[in-house]
Amino acid sequence: MSTPTPGKSGDTSKLISNVREEGDAVIATLNGEIDLHSSPDLRGQALQMLENKKPRKLILNLGGVPYMDSSAIAVLVELLQRIRKGGGSIYLTNLQPRVKGLLEIARLETIFVVTASEEEALKK
Repeated sequence: MSTPTPGKSGDTSKLISNVREEGDAVIATLNGEIDLHSSPDLRGQALQMLENKKPRKLILNLGGVPYMDSSAIAVLVELLQRIRKGGGSIYLTNLQPRVKGLLEIARLETIFVVTASEEEALKK
């Protein structure tokens, strides 16, 4: 019997893990494939995190996300709109090639700040 993979239909409770604060930044690690089935859970977890922590800088480490679809992009854009209302920014780090390609095709690397690492995002 296999354990459900985060981000697959099954256990989506760990899509966001390892949330920590550094100054005015919140750094969150995302795990698993983010698709039509898991993106509503990601949305709920992320909006709750924004409401509770109210960061000026949200750094999303996507190193554990091998795949995302347009529903995941919609969640990221909604988060960006919400954080910008408070004068904040979102940084996407550690993108895997497939995810980076999707963002480039959709030309979203122009609205999100994409960095190689969490450390680089913290310096910006």
